[in-house]
Amino acid sequence: METYLSIAQIVTAVLLIAGILLQQRGGGLGSVFGSEGKFYGTLRGVQKKIFWATIVLGALFISLALLDIAL
Repeated sequence: METYLSIAQIVTAVLLIAGILLQQRGGGLGSVFGSEGKFYGTLRGVQKKIFWATIVLGALFISLALLDIAL
């Protein structure tokens, strides 16, 4: 049981990292030189799905960590 829980936690962590990295905003080369051309609109389409999937993965990761402590 503990091995399955550890594997699930590792897979969830990797997916969570990927989800966070896919949400990167405004990190272009222009920001290095002080460019203020930032525009943040509302989340639409795939961006919104990645955002909510990241929230669900974060909650799942915390739940798995607490379950691991309880066992």
